[in-house]
Amino acid sequence: MVKVAILGSGNIGSSLISSAISRGYEVIGTGRTDVTLRRVLELGAKATSNNQEAISTSDLILISVKPQHFPDLVRGTTRNIWRDKVVVSVMAGVRLETLKRIMEGASVFRAMPNINATVKMSTTALTGDGRGKELVETFFKGLGSTYWINEDFMDVWTALIGSGPAFVSEIIDSLVLGAVASGMPRELAYSAVLDMLEGTARNLRSHKGHPAEVRDNVITPAGTTIRGLKVMEEKGVKAALIETVESASKRASELGRVIDGRIKEDTERW
Repeated sequence: MVKVAILGSGNIGSSLISSAISRGYEVIGTGRTDVTLRRVLELGAKATSNNQEAISTSDLILISVKPQHFPDLVRGTTRNIWRDKVVVSVMAGVRLETLKRIMEGASVFRAMPNINATVKMSTTALTGDGRGKELVETFFKGLGSTYWINEDFMDVWTALIGSGPAFVSEIIDSLVLGAVASGMPRELAYSAVLDMLEGTARNLRSHKGHPAEVRDNVITPAGTTIRGLKVMEEKGVKAALIETVESASKRASELGRVIDGRIKEDTERW
């Protein structure tokens, strides 16, 4: 049986634990507070506040702490603890080069799932190579779909797919509020919008063309759709969404540079 350590059991970490437990992995989760440790136990995993212990007893190590907490995690471990381990970081921005500098002798990967892992519908990017690649892919396929990508795209992926559920949820809420403002009950509007989104996604996937082609199939001269699209253009909705992804991507890159600088300072003293 593969033993898995989840270092950091927040929202994503808890999703990873739930998925791993349901598929028969032996799991140990770590946390810094009693509340987090209780949640790990309730999910059916072992719990500890000692990252060193979790790493030493596991085959596959998943690092799901916030990037700014990573240097503290590293300080609490010994340098040789990572040797011969398969390690996957799900931290935004922290590059393979930074991870390998610390984890001598480990096979290191990065993954970027999203919160849809809670319903086994995550869209996860994977990057890295070496021993344990098949183990890593098998684990994340249990969360949903996986894509092996070049690391250069990870910051954009983090913005588009990692943060994407939050952006889409904001758009959904806006559409629902528009319906409420027009007299429709919120519960009805919300349920209908979710159905419409699922149908649109399936339509776009089967169509395999540009999304604008589906859009144009909805538009009729002087109709309701073109009137609404005109407002979206006037308000700069498309430009705002483009800038949203660009800004989030830049932030992921910034986080990586900051953490890399802190790790360099630590390794010089380590």
